[in-house]
Amino acid sequence: MEIQGNEFARKILENIHKVIIGKDESIRLLLTALLAEGHVLLEDIPGTGKTKLAKTLAKSLYADFSRIQFTPDLLPADITGLTVFDRQSNAFVLRKGPVFTNILLADEINRATPRTQAGLLECMEEKQVTIDGTSYVPGEPFFVIATQNPVETAGTFPLPEAQMDRFMMRLSLGLPTREEELEMLSRYMEKEPLSELSGVLTLEELRLAKQEVVKVFVHRTVQEYMIDIVSATRKKETILMGVSPRGSLAFLRCAKAYAFLEGRNFVIPDDIKAVAIPVLAHRLLMDFGKSGSQESVDFVRKVLEQVKVPTEDFRA
Repeated sequence: MEIQGNEFARKILENIHKVIIGKDESIRLLLTALLAEGHVLLEDIPGTGKTKLAKTLAKSLYADFSRIQFTPDLLPADITGLTVFDRQSNAFVLRKGPVFTNILLADEINRATPRTQAGLLECMEEKQVTIDGTSYVPGEPFFVIATQNPVETAGTFPLPEAQMDRFMMRLSLGLPTREEELEMLSRYMEKEPLSELSGVLTLEELRLAKQEVVKVFVHRTVQEYMIDIVSATRKKETILMGVSPRGSLAFLRCAKAYAFLEGRNFVIPDDIKAVAIPVLAHRLLMDFGKSGSQESVDFVRKVLEQVKVPTEDFRA
């Protein structure tokens, strides 16, 4: 069974838009990270629809959903689970934590201590959970949407650069336009659309879509264009730390996933431009220490303007 990327995107987007008004490009990028086997950091003020978006995505795919509210007193075991002694069976049994799911919303991840943050990031990177020396698979697929508030920073523990690098993308939904907010008020006047939402694709279809993403062709010239962009982030005096090789691989996988969602089996420079800022900006450490800030976004945008764009036929 072959999955068409543009049809996959249409079904998911139409279903999500029954709940979420607008935000087409942000949702498409979220799907890109999901297909590219990555995780997303949503940096936005409270109330912009982050939780609702995660729940809507899970419902659209018939996927299990869990949510963790990160607080300073949260422990790693509260995320992963722990083994406890069961008197009836006279044996230790596993009580699974919320990471044993398909789509996990890690709300306000920067409010937990570094030790607890690291507990989740290990699950994200290794896609396994180690409890009392035994390894378990959290879920298949396992997709983390972590959030943090960029405004209120009192009592928070900012993610170190090495941990930021483990997120495939950093996105922001932003505030709705006047027309979008009016439509939201009208739609939510008498009902809650999320409670009536049903799935449109299965996890098996998602798995098949991921297999198609792997097959997407990337011409050598396009690869060189990507590396030119990445190299430019490592050569500027205003950058203390440029994009890592892990970032280059994430860049490649996201470009292939984005091309798939556009209905193509090959990557073009426009795909590279579409994913460059969300994939690369949060990986930069500027000389004034504002990693993932608007300054780094502006920097990547300038790099895209300066690097020469290839104009060949990029099909296989």
